[in-house]
Amino acid sequence: MAGENVKHMTGGEAIAEMLHLYQAQYVFGIGGFQLLPFYDAIARAGNRQPRHIVVNDERTGAFAADGYARISARIGFCDATLGPGATNLTTALVEATTAGIPIVALIGDSNRDHSGKNMTQETRQAEILSPIAKELIRVERGHRIPELMRRAFVVATSGRPGPVVLNIPEDIAHNKWEYPQDEFYIDRSTQAVPSRRIRPDQAELKKAAALIRKAERPVLLVGGGIHLSQAYPELLTFVETLNIPAGHTLTGKGALPCNHPLCINLFGRYDRVANHFIRSADLIIALGFKFGEIATVRYTLIPQNTKVIHIDITAEEIGRHQKVEVGLWADCRAALTDLLEELRDEASSQRKKREAYFSEIQEKKKEWKIKNLERLTSNEKPISLARVCYELTQATPSNGILLTDGGFAAHWAGLLYDTPAAGRTFVANRGNASIGYGLPGAIGAQLAAGDSPVIAMTGDGGFNMSMGDLETAIREKIPLTLVIVNNAAHGYVKGLQHALCKGCYQSSDLKEMNYCNIAREMGCQGIRVEDPKDLAGALRKGIRERSGPSLIDVVVTRDPSRMLPGVDARSQLKFKAGDRPV
Repeated sequence: MAGENVKHMTGGEAIAEMLHLYQAQYVFGIGGFQLLPFYDAIARAGNRQPRHIVVNDERTGAFAADGYARISARIGFCDATLGPGATNLTTALVEATTAGIPIVALIGDSNRDHSGKNMTQETRQAEILSPIAKELIRVERGHRIPELMRRAFVVATSGRPGPVVLNIPEDIAHNKWEYPQDEFYIDRSTQAVPSRRIRPDQAELKKAAALIRKAERPVLLVGGGIHLSQAYPELLTFVETLNIPAGHTLTGKGALPCNHPLCINLFGRYDRVANHFIRSADLIIALGFKFGEIATVRYTLIPQNTKVIHIDITAEEIGRHQKVEVGLWADCRAALTDLLEELRDEASSQRKKREAYFSEIQEKKKEWKIKNLERLTSNEKPISLARVCYELTQATPSNGILLTDGGFAAHWAGLLYDTPAAGRTFVANRGNASIGYGLPGAIGAQLAAGDSPVIAMTGDGGFNMSMGDLETAIREKIPLTLVIVNNAAHGYVKGLQHALCKGCYQSSDLKEMNYCNIAREMGCQGIRVEDPKDLAGALRKGIRERSGPSLIDVVVTRDPSRMLPGVDARSQLKFKAGDRPV
């Protein structure tokens, strides 16, 4: 190959060029020898995107890419070196696969001339990562880098999104290759999710419309697919046109504003009023929802005789373990649009016949608020988590985003925090529910959110797992607000031990720490809150600070009987061995 239309560059330079064409903003990771030409190409490019952000653990780099992808609806990029760098990505890539988050992870691999000869850090990383990624692509010929990166973008954003691992041997990255000039292009449709939309089968659509037409008490159950499709306006039009209430999973929170009259909030293991309406429903419409354990109270919530319409972008999820009357393999937005078109001529009669049902929903929601207002506004000390969630609702601006760590924080906020608007206004890493996500997820989310403030809620256990990346947020001047619910314990575990182990606590207590002091020593704003009356001011002060991160250390209850999520002390319920709290 020769001539003016040929570029001579290293494989690392070709990777950087493709990311620039893709308009990638950030790559999160830790540099290593195998991909050194890639980092060098970024450094020499100056202010040209992408920008590499060094983190303190590859896992948190992938979590930051995940948070960025959720808020931007674009691919999150991360990188890692050979061996421990690559295997450190495992937990975060499992989360992205299970939650449907588009990530491209660049990993270095051993020089092919010496692979299998016990090279430094060499490991069977492809075999480790391949089962947990949507696809693993190994680059065997340097001149194929543009083609294989386009493939990675397509796979990451199409159908049900997910992470793609690009495995790049050392010699591919370091050697120079010839590239035809016209090989450097991308498919613009793969820059955001969903890159492809599929419409439902028309015959099945008519069957689904017929079921909705007959239903007196239908309920929509909305999962994380609503965010992948970004079908918020279509969902709002659908529920308002037909007077059908919608509940959401932890991942689906934000499908509707929580204060919308037809939003019945979280359902499943923890709920306000939604479970009541699910149990009395004559039709369930599942929208981007997988019928998982928590959302179905370990597969007991959906009545056996209730008819189910299941809408999902992944055909093999339909009817996986839940009996389904009609399955619609479709993008959420396309399915809602087409269903409403089928029912448009009857919209008025549909809405009218559910007026009493609508009134019942409003009454139940009102009862819940009256019953629980005292707990939500409690002045008890140490501070109750219900009060923390209530104050977060009051303090978060209309364009604000609350991001929570995977377990304890997600359950409490999922139940009691009210999202101010539809959209990715609430983020919880519930794909695999790993703790340690809160801080790095918020780093990526805030970089994607721009002027919209990101508030992250994490337990002290979760923060301890990723504390080193507070340095990343400070160095990069990322203005996130991190709320640590400090109970000196792995609260979810300790609450379960209280309920199931008769007060025998093992490996659930942590050292009493003042995280405010740690934050100040590291160089950012730290605020400690021990009185609930100070919460509102502390949150406003943290959100206002835009020169860098703020950490708010909230001292919450140490009583294990009050650690499980819920407005009431859920651990007072009676359990038997093997149960999980409902």
